[in-house]
Amino acid sequence: MELLPQEAARQRRRYYRLILLGLGLVLLAAILLSFWIGYFPLTPVEVVRAFLSRFTDQTGLRDQAVTIFWNIRLPRILSAVLIGASLSVAGATYQGMFRNPLVSPDILGVSSGASLGASLAILWGASNWLIQLAAFVGGVSAVTFSYLVSRKSAHSQILSLVLTGSMVMALCNAGVTMIKYVSDPTDTLQKITFWLMGSLKKADTEAFLWSALPMVVGLILIFLLRWRINLLTLEEEEARTLGIHVRRYRMILIFASTLLSAAAVCLGGLIGWVGLMIPHMARALVGPDYHRLIPASALLGGAYLVLMDDLARSVLTMELPLGVVTSIMGAPFFIYLIIKRKERD
Repeated sequence: MELLPQEAARQRRRYYRLILLGLGLVLLAAILLSFWIGYFPLTPVEVVRAFLSRFTDQTGLRDQAVTIFWNIRLPRILSAVLIGASLSVAGATYQGMFRNPLVSPDILGVSSGASLGASLAILWGASNWLIQLAAFVGGVSAVTFSYLVSRKSAHSQILSLVLTGSMVMALCNAGVTMIKYVSDPTDTLQKITFWLMGSLKKADTEAFLWSALPMVVGLILIFLLRWRINLLTLEEEEARTLGIHVRRYRMILIFASTLLSAAAVCLGGLIGWVGLMIPHMARALVGPDYHRLIPASALLGGAYLVLMDDLARSVLTMELPLGVVTSIMGAPFFIYLIIKRKERD
């Protein structure tokens, strides 16, 4: 017997709440697991007591446990959560705006621009916070240039953005290659290469707080406008007939996604495939409605990157670059997407 429309809608809402609850529990479990993994494991009891040590007197608690909790593990885990959520939400937003499921957050050159900015800062011997600032400015500048150039094109804005972004990406990558070519191979080149591979090894409290602000702003903007992305997935003329100012909302969403991607890159370096994979996995759980897809992508992306960071620092005695681990996991998924789309065609 078919369900009434009201009952079917009620069941879908119940299912969505259960999915969000499940993803939230998975994220919480991944965070607790991350405190236990490492050269100095922290038990759940020590985690709770170390957290409470800032507010109450916890006698008998090792001083190392408090230091590791507040200065090492907590900033790193929170950085992984925010970076994973930011890249996933930015990827889902771009896939909706460009109506292409194979789009990733760096399509407009944000990662390449951030790499160029960070490489220049490292070449000049800048401090860690200046490297972060240069990466953020480089990423935002690359996307801004792509957007401004695309507005001068006679082609459709989506096509112009993609083509301009590809051009900016190529230019920035050429700049990074030139910087690596002239860098000191015994010192500067190693620092640039390590940064480009992606890692949360240097994600301390100061770096996290500096990058958290633009990521939170970007997440809030996209969360508030997430239902508009459904309309941007339509053809441009069709969206206009529904009363949507397409160019305005596209600019706001590109701005928010750029904040997310640039801040994520400046905090953790180049961590690829997250923005491509996670939206597809979230879409399989909650469907294509962006009102539900955005929160699901944020929770799933945060949990995924926390687990990948755990894997990066526990598989071998030495820590693996996080960007390498996510690439190893993401490349087979991309092949699967290509094969799946061909079968559908």
